[in-house]
Amino acid sequence: MFVIIGIAVVIIGVVGGFVLEGGPVLILMQWVEFLIIGGAAIGSLLVGTPLPVLKKMLGSVGKVFKGSGISKVEYLNLLKTMFELFSIAQRDGLINIEPHIEDPAKSSVFSKNKFLLSNHHALHFFTDTMKLLLGGGVPPHDLEAMLDADLDSHHLEEAHAPSLIQKMGDALPGLGIVAAVLGIIITMQAIDGPPEVIGHKVAVALVGTFVGILASYGFVQPIATHLELLSQFESRYLECIKAGMVAYAKGNSPIVVVEFARRSIFSTDRPSFVEVEKAMREARSQASK
Repeated sequence: MFVIIGIAVVIIGVVGGFVLEGGPVLILMQWVEFLIIGGAAIGSLLVGTPLPVLKKMLGSVGKVFKGSGISKVEYLNLLKTMFELFSIAQRDGLINIEPHIEDPAKSSVFSKNKFLLSNHHALHFFTDTMKLLLGGGVPPHDLEAMLDADLDSHHLEEAHAPSLIQKMGDALPGLGIVAAVLGIIITMQAIDGPPEVIGHKVAVALVGTFVGILASYGFVQPIATHLELLSQFESRYLECIKAGMVAYAKGNSPIVVVEFARRSIFSTDRPSFVEVEKAMREARSQASK
C-alpha cells in the first residue's frame, strides 16, 4: 500500500511542480521516448540475466506490493511454535514430534502458524533441521555450521533480484541520454525549420533524459532497496529459527530455547519478555486441556 502511495507522491510531486511552473504536461507524454528507454532497459536485462534468475526476479518484484516485513505477531507465533514443539519433545520424547514435522499441514502445532506454513523455505528450514536432530549424531557446532551454510546460500540467492534491479536503475539515466541523442539527431534534420518546431523537437528529446532519470531515482532504485530490506527481514526470520534450533541441540529447556530465538529478532519486531511469557503460559494451558 505504501509503495503505491510513494509512487503517487513521486508522480504528483514532479509533474505537479512542472505544471505549477507553467509547463505543458502533454509534452511529457512522449510514447516513443518511453518505447526507446523501456525497450532498451528490458532488452539489456534479458541479455544480462539467465532465465531462472529472471523468473525469480519477476516473482520477487511482486513482494514489494504485497506488504512489508515480518510483524511482531508473526515472530510471536514462531516462538510459540518452537515452544510447543520442544515441550512435546521434552515431555513425550523427541520421537513424538516426528508426525508434526513429517506433515506440518496436519500438525496440531504447525497448523496454528499460517505464516510459517505459507513460507515454504522457512518451513523446510525448520522441519529439515528437526529431522536431522531426530536422526541424532550431529554435534551442536556442526549443526550451527550447517545452518549458517544454508543461510549464506539463501542470502546470496535472494540478493540476485535487488542487485539486477539496481543495475537496471543505474542504466536508465544513460538510456535516457540515448533517447535524447536520437531526438537531437531528428532535430538537426529540421534545423532550417521554424523556431517553434525546433524548440518542440528539442523539448521532446529532453523528455527522454527526464524519463530515464526519474524512472531510475524515483521508481526502480527504490524498488531495489525495498527488495533488499525484505530479503533482510526474511533472513532474520530464518536466523530466529536457527537460534532456537542450535539452543535446543545444546540441551536447553524450551523456555530458554525461545529466549535465545527471541534475542535474535530485530528490536523493532521483537516481542517483549512479558509478551513471550504470557504466550508461553497460554500454550501450556492449552496443552494441558
